[in-house]
Amino acid sequence: MLNVNKIKGRMRELQIVQADVAKRLGIAESTASQKINGKRPMDLEEAMELADMLRIDSGEFGVYFFSA
Repeated sequence: MLNVNKIKGRMRELQIVQADVAKRLGIAESTASQKINGKRPMDLEEAMELADMLRIDSGEFGVYFFSA
């Protein structure tokens, strides 16, 4: 399950907004919002792209994207 608080916190740190995520993932802003807020599933490719955008290294990937 996506760690919403960590994702949003990292977005704030890097001054990345949902519109930026939507553009990078090639999805609508409303869809990006749902995915970031954990209301809609994010596939692995999207998670990897977001991790790259948020500069999350492979060692921290699980903390952000597979938190219980």
